[in-house]
Amino acid sequence: MEVISGEVFCARSLFRLAVFNITATGASYAAFKCLGLDMAVNSEEPRDPSLWLFRYQTDDSLKFSFEDVVLKGLAKDGGLFLPEDIPALPASWESDWKELSFEELAFNIFSLYISPDEIPSRHLKDIIKRSYSTFRNPDVTPLVELDPERKLYLLELFHGPTFAFKDVALQFLGNLFEYFLVRRNHGKVGEERHHLTVIGATSGDTGSAAIYGLRGKKDVSVFILYPKGRVSPIQEAQMTTVLDANVHNLNIEGSFDDCQDIVKALFADPNMNATHNLAAVNSINWARILAQITYYFHAYFSLRRSPGHLSGPRPRLVVPSGNFGNVLAGWFSRQMGLPIEKFVIATNENDILDRFFKSGGHYTKDPVHGKDAEGGIAEDGAKAHPAGVKETLSPAMDILISSNFERLIWYLTYRVDKTGPVDARREAAGQLIQKWLSDLKTSGTFAVTKEVFAAAQEEFESERVSDGETLEVIRTFYSTCDSPKSISAHATSHNVGAYILDPHTAVGIAAAGRSISRNPQVDHISLATAHPAKFSHAVDLALKGEKSYSFEKVLPAEFIGLKDMESRVTSVPGGAGWEGVREIIKAEVEQELRGERQ
Repeated sequence: MEVISGEVFCARSLFRLAVFNITATGASYAAFKCLGLDMAVNSEEPRDPSLWLFRYQTDDSLKFSFEDVVLKGLAKDGGLFLPEDIPALPASWESDWKELSFEELAFNIFSLYISPDEIPSRHLKDIIKRSYSTFRNPDVTPLVELDPERKLYLLELFHGPTFAFKDVALQFLGNLFEYFLVRRNHGKVGEERHHLTVIGATSGDTGSAAIYGLRGKKDVSVFILYPKGRVSPIQEAQMTTVLDANVHNLNIEGSFDDCQDIVKALFADPNMNATHNLAAVNSINWARILAQITYYFHAYFSLRRSPGHLSGPRPRLVVPSGNFGNVLAGWFSRQMGLPIEKFVIATNENDILDRFFKSGGHYTKDPVHGKDAEGGIAEDGAKAHPAGVKETLSPAMDILISSNFERLIWYLTYRVDKTGPVDARREAAGQLIQKWLSDLKTSGTFAVTKEVFAAAQEEFESERVSDGETLEVIRTFYSTCDSPKSISAHATSHNVGAYILDPHTAVGIAAAGRSISRNPQVDHISLATAHPAKFSHAVDLALKGEKSYSFEKVLPAEFIGLKDMESRVTSVPGGAGWEGVREIIKAEVEQELRGERQ
């Protein structure tokens, strides 16, 4: 893949996004050069009027800046934005960055993707500072040594406001939204003001993280769709007890996939786009992926600073995966030059990703029904659905289709094609992806080429973890891992004494164990995606009767009494479809703007 050097890829360089088309006829991609808006409130240096904005290759009238891409999230036809070229790291990055804080790393990484013509450096630093000052740990994402004998480490990603890894991206995205809206609305009043309608789907953690990132922000309405009965009580309460006028929760009959399909339909709807400025908060928004790249670098440097790890084999990263956004951010870090040996994708029994890697590249829906779909704990959000999602103890990963996976296979398809001009290869990759996604929609399956599959195998392995194995891992580490050592600069573990894993993190640890057995000489860093208190019933099921176990010991003060607080949610009638959701959103935005929603 062509890359642009870190020295060149900045203010006046070509920075492109590919948009591959999911729903419309004819694939397309967008190419743009960075350009900031010519406004006094954002002017630090002269602007070159010859610089282009984002544009569709097939329609020169459609142009977007980085700002537009962040605020839109999705192309109007449902396509996903991607950097067409990935920046290489500066030559001395490892020596220059090794002692940097999380915030400093974030600035250096984001600056490779965001031109100062778009966001001046001092403004970007301020956005980053405000985003991560909300975290309870000064290291933001501390690394702890879970099993030194097996070289197993855990990257704790749950120290943000809602105790889940989504906070890392959504605190940043919320502040990006605010920054761009303040700039767009400078000197404007009334209906002249640009009002953003943010719409997202959640299987549990994205919703609360988005709400906490956007609550109370001016000129933003945030709508979160979540599947009724398929999120844990804590997750639901974190969303519905936020009573700010601009926060709207919609309870949907169905699965997370149904919620996500509604979101995509709304973004593709000309009627909705004609009346509302839509923005996305799911990992379909490129800024979410960008923000998550930082903690892969932070984990790497935390490991290298620890005794005995100044050098050695490249580590493996183990990522619990549902929608593929988290591990995709890691993949971007590897393409930039971060020395990661391989990624291990850890799935639960909704295992479309594992089956892709175990079947030679066949991506196939495998819905289950009746008794085969039963499992998990209803109180933690597990609930079988007619679409065929299996209920498990890790409900945030109960997904039939991983929407971010298509971003990876676009890149791989483009990379393995060595013939013809670059633009032709990009367009060909988009057309092939569109065909595969069409096959998935009509027949429930597609198969990538052997070349694309071989490219995926070079960078990924996968493991499927059952509910029984998840419980056993939680029990094992509770009984054997006592007060794990933090190797980050200031970090302390989330609990003192026996270490308690949440079920999603346990899926990752189980997968890590299998990888370690094959690669005992390699350091493994597994990602901890949520605090165990968010899935109390699964943890209780695993540890009930264990010596000295009491869930109250790990229950954060922020969770106590949360479920008893006043809440607000709109229940969407069954069968309303995406059109019904559209009318609800329109009505509630109008009510909010009239000041009738308190």
